[in-house]
Amino acid sequence: MKQVTFSVLATDGMGRRGRIDTPRGEINTPAFMPVGTAGTVKAMYPEQVRETGAEILLGNTYHLMLRPGAERVASLGGLHDFMDWQRPILTDSGGFQVMSLAKLRKLTEKGVTFKSHIDGSAYELTPERSIEIQTLLDSDIIMQLDECLALPAERKEMERAMELSLRWADRSKTAFNNQQNRALFGIVQGGDDPELRARSAAGLKSIGFDGYSIGGLAVGEPQEVMFRVLSEITPELPQDRPRYLMGVGKPDDILGGIERGVDMFDCVHPTRAGRHGHAYTRFGVINLKNARHKDDPRPLDEASPNPNCRRWSRAYLHHLVRTEEILGAMVLSQINLHYYQELTAGTRQAIEAGRLTDFAAETRAAWAAGDLPTL
Repeated sequence: MKQVTFSVLATDGMGRRGRIDTPRGEINTPAFMPVGTAGTVKAMYPEQVRETGAEILLGNTYHLMLRPGAERVASLGGLHDFMDWQRPILTDSGGFQVMSLAKLRKLTEKGVTFKSHIDGSAYELTPERSIEIQTLLDSDIIMQLDECLALPAERKEMERAMELSLRWADRSKTAFNNQQNRALFGIVQGGDDPELRARSAAGLKSIGFDGYSIGGLAVGEPQEVMFRVLSEITPELPQDRPRYLMGVGKPDDILGGIERGVDMFDCVHPTRAGRHGHAYTRFGVINLKNARHKDDPRPLDEASPNPNCRRWSRAYLHHLVRTEEILGAMVLSQINLHYYQELTAGTRQAIEAGRLTDFAAETRAAWAAGDLPTL
């Protein structure tokens, strides 16, 4: 049976150009994974997501557990058939909701009891049940259940959550039971404390995982703290396994993560920003709600390889956003996801050419220069 494997193809500084091979296709890294929380990338057809360059999507265990239910998805052929995405899927474990829905949950050594944010009904999520749900969904890359804390936090609390996450990692590995054609990733926790992060990484390595995720960042700390933690922790992780920074982020976060040795990213931000009238291009972020665009006949970016950046005037996109037409959300979500894929593809080429530092500097300089001058 073909396994999920990872190869490092080139390096430049801490940056890595690699490839994850799965039975459902290859994933070139650094990679950005669009988020399909409830079995769909919002405002996008699956084929449109694929055409942006995405090779893997993320699905959400917590939300799919509530609706439509993992057993129902399994009875209908698994998540790939259910949503008609035949490429790889990574599912998160529900651990982030332990933090974000703190008022609706009770945490014990056994696991987490949630009250559904939909109807208040109770659900229990343990490391074993999380693995079971992700297997029922037919995920290609499965995450251990962990506890994710918001930052800043007291060191004692970060240590408690990190140690609990390690015990849950061990239980997750046992429940996974070396399944064929899937990978299991552990999650490094420890907040912004270098010693706790190092202990977490060492514990996960002793258990042994197919990949190593860095959780508990982009949860309230400044960007410089996130970058410091990444610089400290990626050298502690195995060189021959993929590294995944969970829930990150904006383009500059991703570029900084790649410079610090991260291989995989995911975030709802590009599609959420699109639904709120923000477009990401080589000029940085453009707010199409602004009145400066209402009479502008120029395209968003006439030099972009993305046809949607060249197709419509800024005035039309402004009109769609201001009138809250669905097409506006669709077009801007596509533009943003395409730009994220452009960015990661650019870093792959730069690492292969040994010019990641130059590429990053040029990209940031273009963002800093800003948008076209107002007409």
